[in-house]
Amino acid sequence: MYQSETSIRVRYGETDQMGYVYYGNYAMYYEVARVESLRRLGLSYKELEDMGVMMPVLENHSRFLAPGRYDSLLKIVTTIRVRPSVRIRFEYDIFDEVGKLIHQGTTLLAFVDMKSGKPCRPPEIFDKLLAPYFDEV
Repeated sequence: MYQSETSIRVRYGETDQMGYVYYGNYAMYYEVARVESLRRLGLSYKELEDMGVMMPVLENHSRFLAPGRYDSLLKIVTTIRVRPSVRIRFEYDIFDEVGKLIHQGTTLLAFVDMKSGKPCRPPEIFDKLLAPYFDEV
């Protein structure tokens, strides 16, 4: 299992009239956490694209437990529980400043060859970077 943490401060423009994070912005938080998670692993999303692989989102699920609030520093824990093949699932747990779990989500993405537009396996370097986090069979 691979896990990383990312912090995001809630900006005013990301909130509604109540000062709560607007529900649609959680998908943006997922993307920031996902990209930073890959960067911490040792491979940026840009490097994947430079290798000819893109990762479109196939599914996006959210579970709202409590509101995120304006100016709060949120901690997003991003987890990859299953070693990816052609698809990769990211899980997100979002905590407020006092450590309360306020949101959970998942995204399912596919690795796609940019030339053919067809699903593909992740680049070998991606597999090698993730290998230490998963039991080898």
